[in-house]
Formats: sequence, C-alpha cells, structure tokens
Amino acid sequence: MFKKTVIFLNMIKFEHTVFALPFAFMGALLGSVAVNGHLPSWAQIGWVLLAMFGARSAAMGLNRLIDRVSDKKNPRTAGRAIPAGLLRISEVVIFVIVSFILLFWAASELNPLSVKLLPIAVFMLVIYSYTKRFTWLCHVVLGLTIALAPLGGWVAVTGVVDASAIVFYLTITFWVAGFDIIYACQDMEFDRKEGLFSIPARFGIANSLKIARTFHIITAIGFVALFQMTHLGWWYVTGMIIAYLILFYEHAIVSPKDLSRLQTAFFLMNGVLSIVVFSFTLVDLLVSHR
Repeated sequence: MFKKTVIFLNMIKFEHTVFALPFAFMGALLGSVAVNGHLPSWAQIGWVLLAMFGARSAAMGLNRLIDRVSDKKNPRTAGRAIPAGLLRISEVVIFVIVSFILLFWAASELNPLSVKLLPIAVFMLVIYSYTKRFTWLCHVVLGLTIALAPLGGWVAVTGVVDASAIVFYLTITFWVAGFDIIYACQDMEFDRKEGLFSIPARFGIANSLKIARTFHIITAIGFVALFQMTHLGWWYVTGMIIAYLILFYEHAIVSPKDLSRLQTAFFLMNGVLSIVVFSFTLVDLLVSHR
C-alpha cells in the first residue's frame, strides 16, 4: 500500500503542488481581508487545502490518462506510471473519481458560489489535457486552469469575484503560462514529430523564450496592480521585488543554445517564487491585523 501511494504521488507530481497551493492560500487571505475585513478561519483554510488537493489530483490523473499514448512514445515521459505499467488505467480512473468527489465535498463546505463555479473548474481541468492536440495556446490554457487556485481561494472565503480577484487570476495565469513555455522547449522536436501543438513547436526556442519573458513582464505588472488594489504594504513589496529577481534569474539561466538548467528554471525558481510571495503577503497581513 505504501509503495502504491508513492507511485500515485509521483504520478500527480505532488512536489509541484508548491506552484499553486501558496497562491491558493494567498487568494484566501487577500480575499478575506479585502472583502470581510479579517483573516480567514482555520476551517476555511482547511477546506481550501482539501479542495486544492482534490482538484490538482483529478487534473493530473486525467492528464496522465489522456496523454498515456504520447507519454509512452516520448523518452522523457515513458517512465511515467501508466506507460511503465506501474498503475492500471482502472486504478487511475478510480483515483480521478475520488479526487473529484473530494473537490465537490470541500466546495460544498465553503459557500454556494464555490459550488456554482465548479462546472467551469471541472471543464478547465478536463479540456487542458486535450489542448496540445489543436492549439499552441495550450500553455495559456494551463495558466488559466492553475490560476483557478488563487481565484478559488478568494471565492471560497468571500463568495464574490471582484476586480482584484480577476487581476490576481490573470497575474498567475501569465506566470504559469510563461514557465510552462520554458519547460516545453525540451519537447519541441518530439511535439513537431508527433503533430502536437506548443509555442516552441510553432515558433522555435528563441522566440518562445521571448514570449515567456513577455508573459512574465505581464506577471510583474499584475503584482504591482494587486498592491495598489488591496490592503498590502511594504512587506508585500519586499516579496514582490524578490519575485522579480527570481524571474530575472530564471530567464538568465536559459537560452536558445543552452537549456541545461531548464529544470532549475522550471521547478526550483518558480517553487521558491510562490513561497516567497505568499510568505511576505502573510507577514504583511498579520502585521497589519495584529
């Protein structure tokens, strides 16, 4: 059972939760302070955590099911659980169903708007895995899907979607889309060979890195806009500046001629960025609401 659990956690890339979860909590914190005038309760944070785990597990399980044929062909992904025979398709189907049940349960414990918006979230979670088959904008769709985490955190504790929530949503959308473009550069030749769509396959590595840089400039602007629209102070600004330095470094260590540090740019730098921005936002709100 322990071995099987480890395989499931590896399948859903549990360590990549660090990308979305801090921003989901940040959305809950900012939304509660901006709309309710106080920090969220521990119960609300707990249900947000369960909703996040359910949504992400369902999304990754679906992605592995839908991509199992191409994953088996790609040397980089051939060792994943399904193509490697470590998990049966039926096991993953059950895992996805249970994950969706967990998501629905958590949403029902939060507020009515969370439940009403679930069909949109489920649609995005499902459609993303198919987008590489028909559009090179798949990276943007991934961004729009993962950014549901901060938007969902906001809605979970407020029951409303306002301008600040939308700005936060779009900020994270372009952050995710940008680093996913960088990550996709390693599969450019495979995508072209298999007729799959991606920005690197369509525009080449050099232009793709420029597009990723542009997306992250939009992210930087979004963080400034969020500062101006919410109850944030200089602790947040400090975290924002560190995030800018991380983004700059991320783009500095990859180039069209050298992708050897791509994994560092993709995982380490963006994981650190999400934790830094959340941590400084948390300190900022705790200091202002002592």
